[in-house]
Amino acid sequence: MTGLAAGIRFLQVDGSRVALAVSGTGPPLVASAWWVSHLELDWQDVAFRSFWGSVGAGHALVRYDHPGTGMSDRQIDASALTLDDEVALLGAVLDELALQRVSLVGGSSGGCAAIAFAARFPERVDRLLLYGAYAHGASIAPAPVRKALASAVRSHWGLGSRVLADIFVGDEDGEARRRFMRDQRASAQAETAAALLELGYRMDVRALLEQVRAPTVVVHRRDDRAIPYACGTDLAASIPGARLISLDGDAHLPWVGDWMSVSRALGSFLAGAHTDPARGDPAAAMLLSQREREVLALIADGLSDREIAERIVVSHHTVHRHAANIRRKLGSGSRAAAVAEAVRLGLL
Repeated sequence: MTGLAAGIRFLQVDGSRVALAVSGTGPPLVASAWWVSHLELDWQDVAFRSFWGSVGAGHALVRYDHPGTGMSDRQIDASALTLDDEVALLGAVLDELALQRVSLVGGSSGGCAAIAFAARFPERVDRLLLYGAYAHGASIAPAPVRKALASAVRSHWGLGSRVLADIFVGDEDGEARRRFMRDQRASAQAETAAALLELGYRMDVRALLEQVRAPTVVVHRRDDRAIPYACGTDLAASIPGARLISLDGDAHLPWVGDWMSVSRALGSFLAGAHTDPARGDPAAAMLLSQREREVLALIADGLSDREIAERIVVSHHTVHRHAANIRRKLGSGSRAAAVAEAVRLGLL
């Protein structure tokens, strides 16, 4: 499938307008909606855009805002939603785009919808990629903790977003935390955010795990503060033939922290590779000089040419030349595309 038109569009699902976005070209890769998102605000985050551009390189990436969040209609009763609604929503997105068979990415609570869809419609799922996911919402934390988190979000969205930033972002820098708090509050009202959090806690797909037939990878950070690592190991042990890839780190959001490791793990499986995602192609390693790879790593970290020049003590023009050479050698028209291609090749 290469004919999906890029951009944002809308569809009607049970009387509610749902926003979806398509970027890139190639076979379809659909990311099931998780807790709270905003198609435009999320894409403005360089780390978010770089991560998805890397994972989705060579694919038509489809994202959508859950009803009640982002660019979708905000007026919904999220407290009445069920797992069946989540599966129906995912199916409606695929039907709107006339997608018969796709690869699915399910992150966090979005993993439950992806798992259930894959189990119920095996003919429509080519590969299943799970990150920071779980099968049973009640296993995430003790009941008093779950109740306290939802109550904090509902009663004081500012305080709630700060608490969740500690959990979702981990020990990352202040800018990542500030962006998370700001964007979450802009993406949903407090009541909706709390109700969707409670929906995530209610979902239970344990009975469906053995019915998944698509090749599956489960990627989980060992010290994930939001979804315990044990949830990931349980998934991998319960889905037939699933592969577990364990990564270091405590951030729950995949584009925070060492996002390149997450991208390599997901991207290598998506491409059908069966080698260790941490090891690159020896031939690809010869493409760039040591200095170019150093510059590329700093580009991937989001530094500007001037900031890179200061970091490695060369002129701004020298960095500009290195960046141009990197793009040329990787056949990429932009810095983000070069980073995505480098991750795909195992150069980062």
